[in-house]
Amino acid sequence: MMNVEMDSLDRLGAAAFDGFLVRKDLVRRYARQYPVPTYVVEFLLGRYCASVDEEEIAEGLEIVEKQLRDRTVRTGTEELFKAQARDRGSVKIIDIVKARLDTKNDCYIAELPSLTLRDVRIDDSVVRENERMLTDGFYAEVTLSYDAIIAQEKGGRPFGIEALRPIQLSKSDALEVLARGRAKFSTREWLDFLIRSVGLEPSSLTDRAKQVMLLRMAPFVESNYNLVELGPRGTGKSHLFQQISPYAHLISGGKATVAKMFVNNSSGERGLVCRYDVVCFDEVAGVSFDQKDGVNIMKGYMASGQFSRGKENIRAEGAIVMVGNLDVDLEQQQKIGHLLGPLPPEMRNDTAFMDRLHAYVPGWDFPKLSPTEHLTDHFGLVSDFISECWSRLRSVNRTQALERVHFGGALSGRDIEAVRKTFNGVAKLLFPDPDTPIPDEDLEWIVRLALEARRRVKEQQKRVFKSEFRNTHFSYTLGADGVEQFVSTPELHSDEAIESDPLPPGQVWAVGASAETAPGLYRLEVTCGPGSGVKILNQPTPPALRESVKVGEQNLYARSREMVGDRNPREEEFSIQMRAMDSDKTGAGLGLPVLVALCGSLLGRNSRGGTIVVGSLNLGGSVELIPNAVRIAELAVDRQAQTLLMPVSARKQLNDLPDELWTRISIEFYKDAADAVFKALED
Repeated sequence: MMNVEMDSLDRLGAAAFDGFLVRKDLVRRYARQYPVPTYVVEFLLGRYCASVDEEEIAEGLEIVEKQLRDRTVRTGTEELFKAQARDRGSVKIIDIVKARLDTKNDCYIAELPSLTLRDVRIDDSVVRENERMLTDGFYAEVTLSYDAIIAQEKGGRPFGIEALRPIQLSKSDALEVLARGRAKFSTREWLDFLIRSVGLEPSSLTDRAKQVMLLRMAPFVESNYNLVELGPRGTGKSHLFQQISPYAHLISGGKATVAKMFVNNSSGERGLVCRYDVVCFDEVAGVSFDQKDGVNIMKGYMASGQFSRGKENIRAEGAIVMVGNLDVDLEQQQKIGHLLGPLPPEMRNDTAFMDRLHAYVPGWDFPKLSPTEHLTDHFGLVSDFISECWSRLRSVNRTQALERVHFGGALSGRDIEAVRKTFNGVAKLLFPDPDTPIPDEDLEWIVRLALEARRRVKEQQKRVFKSEFRNTHFSYTLGADGVEQFVSTPELHSDEAIESDPLPPGQVWAVGASAETAPGLYRLEVTCGPGSGVKILNQPTPPALRESVKVGEQNLYARSREMVGDRNPREEEFSIQMRAMDSDKTGAGLGLPVLVALCGSLLGRNSRGGTIVVGSLNLGGSVELIPNAVRIAELAVDRQAQTLLMPVSARKQLNDLPDELWTRISIEFYKDAADAVFKALED
């Protein structure tokens, strides 16, 4: 057995969760050798090897190996196990147990797939205690008996299930153990430990990939949560739903029946969403329902958590997850359609269906899994312990922490509900103890993640039906005195283009208005704090930029009452940085955009999204004539700006602007500097 050097996270885990840890490389070793899922192997390893002591692990491994060798049925050994049951009277196996009602004889019969037995006797009480065997079954340790007398009867069923032990933990204080252990970790350490617990190595993942993992885990702890993830092949999208938890069920691409998913109308038997915490559609592009109204039933369930059988309304809590492959490059997909294009045809362009999705996980931000790089050899929580905890966390609510957050006007009621559910899921994963407060810095990034995941859905709706979903500028304000912050989806951002989201206070897109240089795009970023004066961070400072800043600063001081009301700019120290996006890096002719940025920073007001501000000022406060208005408008169109804010004196020059360009940008005019500030900043 390979010895693994324990790191600080292993030692922390061992101190916090003694008896609930397992070495994840051992899990992989046995999961590959035997025909059972990972969580079955972990169940046994957890029972016999939940230790960090090498000798104890070695002793436990012998027992686990013997049980897996003696009790799992490999292809070709079925008759050997049946013969052993006959010769010895009984045999112990590890297998999926399914059951169905035999109406002719008014009794239940069980099925053991690995032994190809479809008519095994089973006691009614065992079925009632384990109703999941009536749907797709579950893994269990089974004592299978053989009765020679019954074998001689006509139509007799000699095989019977004598005893059954489901392969899942039922520990009444699991959540208390989890909460006590979690208290010993920082948020970052706990996130890394969670990722190790599902078999991956956090040190090989970026922060962005770790966030993807958190979103994948959220359906396990949040009831009635609807999630979609599309991304490249080989990134482990379905691994979590297939291998980690007995409370999740994976449907591979193909036909899904309404009876199996929801309810069998003739027998009344409840379907997968009633019996599992998570139902995941793998290869979702190939999924279709056996009935025409299947998608409508699912849409209704995703919206309300219920469906009907005749006059009866049935409630269920199973989360719906859809994973699939996005086979083309992101930018290409956004040019030819939208990012939900790989969904089945009846869902693909249905904005009402999209509206039921609480989050869209960016699968393209997760690396292709490499066994040597991304799979961990360290310790993590035993799968059946963590899956039991996750299942119980579904009844916990952490949304009271959102009382400190105010969402912007672009979010509809359904958007807020989606963001709250994503937040609740991620918050419960990271802070499982409901009495532990969530620090502001963690609260903020979880809120941003939840807003981004929902906005990604909204952006696809916008592409399908632009007029109805025009405003996708999701924002939030943290605390009563906070500044409104906007959250975008990174894949929409292009270094070449100007985003339509409002910019934070003090940031402005600008084009230099100078006769000496060709028009160039700049981004100005200003911050302010107690002190005095303006500090330029660009070093060495181009002389033309120094002049632009000086003009903007003097105009702010001279007309402060008009621009910023009772705020005194002389009591603030401003820091300004200019980022040149084109070849012109002089900063010439930026006096008015500098003034707008200084005012926005001082007032704490966002700059309008998608807007370029143009204008050159003199020290007396007059707006100077722009020498090249048409070229500036062409540049603004090239950079996909939505609005160009120019002095009204440029209007005559724009008579030469081609008609086709007028239709691609909105040009607004201002009469003086104060009017420009008013029009450039958000209300």
